Amino acid sequence: MLNTPSAAPSTPSVHAEGVSNDEFRAAMSRLAAGVVLVTAHEPALDPEGPGGEDVGMTATAFVSVSLDPPLVLVSLREGSRMDDLLDEQPLWGVSVLAESQRHIAGRFAMKGRISDRLLFEDIPYVRGEAAGAPLVGGALATLECRTEQRVTAGDHTLVVGRVLTASVPSADGGPLVHFKGRYRQLG
Repeated sequence: MLNTPSAAPSTPSVHAEGVSNDEFRAAMSRLAAGVVLVTAHEPALDPEGPGGEDVGMTATAFVSVSLDPPLVLVSLREGSRMDDLLDEQPLWGVSVLAESQRHIAGRFAMKGRISDRLLFEDIPYVRGEAAGAPLVGGALATLECRTEQRVTAGDHTLVVGRVLTASVPSADGGPLVHFKGRYRQLG
């Protein structure tokens, strides 16, 4: 039997529009994207107990939105730990990763990973003064943000953040890029 446009396959990964998850994923993998580490500090549940925990997440869906006021946007998987945390904690940080920081991107992108506390253990970072989030040492740029808006978009949450601080601590090396499902270097 021929597969005609009106006879879509009956697999759950095909949407009414006819684009499958695999087709969409393959097409979007051809869009090169910069790699960032989004971080936040989760406050302690008990003010008298331990000091809370740092949380981090690798992201490639991160863009500048506006210069006046300075706004950025990050896309978070709905229901992820970072999505839940930024729903309660409006302050967060972003480290634009350098090509030499592929190991950091991979570490914070793992599924079923160990605790974030252990992931940060041997990574040099400073704590941002405005957001209190870890900012990775050696990053090409760092930002501290406050959530301005959250928009549900399919299975993701788009978080628009006002940039509170921006710095360029390292001018060495090129950016870490994600293309065709892998981390890559320019050139």
